[in-house]
Amino acid sequence: MKATVYLDTTIPSFYFETREDSESVYKRSVTVDWWDNERYNYQLFVSEWVRGELSEGNYPNKQEVVKLIEEVLSLKISDEIADIVDVYLKHKLMPQNDIGDAFHLAFASFYKMDYLLTWNCNHLANANKQRQISIINAKINLCTPRIITPELLFRERK
Repeated sequence: MKATVYLDTTIPSFYFETREDSESVYKRSVTVDWWDNERYNYQLFVSEWVRGELSEGNYPNKQEVVKLIEEVLSLKISDEIADIVDVYLKHKLMPQNDIGDAFHLAFASFYKMDYLLTWNCNHLANANKQRQISIINAKINLCTPRIITPELLFRERK
């Protein structure tokens, strides 16, 4: 059985990133390498929230970004997801003014994903947040996925 991976919005976004600063170029390169060579080793999921975020606004390569995840399985939003988000916000686990991160974590936790894959190292893939996330999830009987960047989800290459 393949490990399950929840992709937050940053993963398909960085596949088509157009900024040329060194950090963006690096993230695009790793994302493209992971997507093209590693994603087949995992069962991928996005949420209705991810699809909504990617469909909003005008940004470069929007059609390509949305198309990239067209075949990825989608997790449904529910009252339970909204309740989990409320708990995260109440405990100041995620920022009040940008609830997207709380939704990504809620989807990955509720649906028992093995991994939450993200480039968001501020609120999600952050070693200092991991303990807090695990404590809150344990209090509400949720599993905590491993929250990592694509760099950490490559299989050993020969």
